[in-house]
Amino acid sequence: MSEDGKVQVPWSEIDTLLLDMDGTLLDLAFDNFFWLELVPQELARHKGVGAEAARREMHERYSAVVGTLPWYCVDHWTMQLGLDIRALKLAHRHLIRYLPAATAFLDAAQSRNKRLVLVTNAHRATLAIKAEATGVDAWMDVTVSSHDYAVPKENPEFWSELERREAVVPARSLLIEDSLAVLETAARSGIAHTIAIRRPDSTQGRREISGFAAVDGVADLI
Repeated sequence: MSEDGKVQVPWSEIDTLLLDMDGTLLDLAFDNFFWLELVPQELARHKGVGAEAARREMHERYSAVVGTLPWYCVDHWTMQLGLDIRALKLAHRHLIRYLPAATAFLDAAQSRNKRLVLVTNAHRATLAIKAEATGVDAWMDVTVSSHDYAVPKENPEFWSELERREAVVPARSLLIEDSLAVLETAARSGIAHTIAIRRPDSTQGRREISGFAAVDGVADLI
């Protein structure tokens, strides 16, 4: 970090840029709307219960699996809720957006001749919908879903599998990510450089983050 508090990326020490998708490149506002508003609403209609009862049920269901692979799994929620989660995402894909200046950041990163690897917990069905809506995969040399490895990014096994399968050198890699739990696991797994995102959802205020270098968004790194 420089004297003015701005995060300085040590580009000469980095070969691989590991980029989270939701909350880092794409606006988490879509996911928050989808899971906190739309799904409870659809569940209430499906089960014929009140909105508050549906919200309570979803809160309990989310709490039971947060940080595990089912939390991110389209198939899990489709089976558990009796709702076609993929179809719901397709119907609302027009709401999927980049975070401010994310594409300019990706252009700048590419111009530095770094290897760009998308590392996401999103299910492949979700990744396909978001890639079609935004073209985010076009900047990437590799796209990795944690479902490919059968463990979420919160699990150290994800990072060892990434190193093995994609020849990622942890000491020469930078992870940019909004999840502090993921950043902690990645750092413990040897990823040498990490940056946290303070404003993963453009409709919400900035978070206070300690323990990691942090920026409001990737636009601050251009």
